[in-house]
Amino acid sequence: MTEGEQSHLLDLMVALRDRREAYALATVVETKGSASASPGSKALIGRDGTLLAGWVGGGCAESTVRQAALECLRDPHPRVVDLDLDDEVLGVGMPCGGSMRVYVEPVLPAPTLWILGHGRVAECLCRFGATLGFRVVVDEAPAPDRARFPDAAEIIDGDYGYEKLEPQAEDAVVIATQHKGDHISAVRALRSPAGYVAVIASRKRSRLVWDFLRGEGFAEEEFARLRAPAGLDLGARTPEEIALSVMGEIVMLRRGGSGRPRCDAAAHRAEPTQEEAVGRELVA
Repeated sequence: MTEGEQSHLLDLMVALRDRREAYALATVVETKGSASASPGSKALIGRDGTLLAGWVGGGCAESTVRQAALECLRDPHPRVVDLDLDDEVLGVGMPCGGSMRVYVEPVLPAPTLWILGHGRVAECLCRFGATLGFRVVVDEAPAPDRARFPDAAEIIDGDYGYEKLEPQAEDAVVIATQHKGDHISAVRALRSPAGYVAVIASRKRSRLVWDFLRGEGFAEEEFARLRAPAGLDLGARTPEEIALSVMGEIVMLRRGGSGRPRCDAAAHRAEPTQEEAVGRELVA
């Protein structure tokens, strides 16, 4: 790959990042025999399977890599593609007399944490979310003090109807408006494809929000994305602890966790000594 091609590839990667578009990066890691690409050759494949730039081989080799790219974007895990260039029938249809290994990895935009509201809980959510790799957007009217949200990628002001709330499926929306129109903003959030919608509220207030949303005609299956009251049961009291419980719940749901303690004390309990065992038998 020439310097010009590398520069073009990097420029395109930056542009895709800025547009928050997912893509796959394919890199030739090994070749044997007469392969049409060389180790280090790279290509960018768009989320629709289009070859955006680069070169990892022509013909069916490219087709196979593009298919692998689509698969790893659906199931966001990298994979290694082994291409047999010897066998026109059993291989990839181009008998060049060699083989090639291509490493295909998904490059996904960071999920966005949408925070509706302001206050100490919202500030802590912003800090924790950014630390966990989220792109944080704070949406509140009137505009919150920007100095209190130094980790926010974007602050939306004057959005009284939350028309600028446009989360994607991988995003999380946390409503921390302290009961000020939380039922209204919950409607818009739940009508979006956001995978997680949470309302920070008391149990009494949460019941009112649930009842309101049912009255808006949402189907029961849509409520699977709703958490009200938000967060894991940590016994949280302070704003920092409440924010921690909410972010913990988001991570648990994203990663498929259970929320249960990882340590089983019984499994690590020391076996009783012979004397202890005899003593227990005597007592029994």
